[in-house]
Amino acid sequence: MEQSSNNTILEVKNLKKYFPITKGFLRRTAGHVKAVDNISLKIKKGETLGLVGESGCGKTTVGRCILRVYDPTDGEIRFQGQDIVKLPYNKNRALRRKIQLIFQDPYGSLDPRQSAGSIVGEAIKIHKICDNKQTHKKRVEELFTLVGLDPEMASRFPHEFSGGQRQRIGIARALSCDPVFIVCDEPFSALDVSIQAQIINLLQDLQQKLGLTYLMIAHDLSVVRHISDNVAIMYLGHIVEIADWREIYERPLMPYTQALLSAVPIPDPIVEKKRERIILEGDVPSPINPPSGCPFHPRCWKAAPDCSKEIPELREISPNHLVACIRV
Repeated sequence: MEQSSNNTILEVKNLKKYFPITKGFLRRTAGHVKAVDNISLKIKKGETLGLVGESGCGKTTVGRCILRVYDPTDGEIRFQGQDIVKLPYNKNRALRRKIQLIFQDPYGSLDPRQSAGSIVGEAIKIHKICDNKQTHKKRVEELFTLVGLDPEMASRFPHEFSGGQRQRIGIARALSCDPVFIVCDEPFSALDVSIQAQIINLLQDLQQKLGLTYLMIAHDLSVVRHISDNVAIMYLGHIVEIADWREIYERPLMPYTQALLSAVPIPDPIVEKKRERIILEGDVPSPINPPSGCPFHPRCWKAAPDCSKEIPELREISPNHLVACIRV
């Protein structure tokens, strides 16, 4: 099936992922963890969507549903026009070539018993991309060069690399099957600030060279700002605001987005001292028993009585700026 005319490569519609809570000897279902609760989003070809929120809000679960690591409880995930939720299991291998993952932890995501070249070339063997050992070796060397590593390093093992180099190996592994869409699951969080900048620049260069599309999962708004075209803010399994990165940073409308941005440090000490900080009271509610109505209303300083009655829908407040808040 061909892509839609608006060049949307991925469209998520009303996605839900509930994890059952079982009790007793018979493992009966006593409730559900509502990790992702009815979210929708679109990503166009060649763009980067930053998915931002606190730990435990459901960001990684969204990525794993797109990768078909998790089977969604409900909803649609349309990749290049095809609903991959309904895709038979034996067709998943072809999908894996098009959608790849860059892991968060460059230390734990590499097999310590395999050489770097073997790690990068493993998927090439599985998908039978190269005809012989010579073309396989050449392809691995090309991938090392592409991510800024010396091909001579292919015989080394993960413990012989720095954190930034390990993440480059992870990126090379993700590129080995010539994907068109990559889920980046907080690829910068375990790296030093200077190395983060290098990896951001690398991902941007690769996007331009190869025409890649990214879903950039992160909790740090200051990092997402430098690489994302659009930003979606998640809270307790819901998307509460979506806009392009400039609109999010200059005109945040959802109170939760305003609170997140107020926590981002500014390098100018004069501006940092004068700006207003928003300190949220209370803790994030449990996804096992979420509050009624707007999920953020128990901690929101702008909450009204109606906020607890029903979950607000994402409304377009201005062109391409959607907010789920009845107070906006």
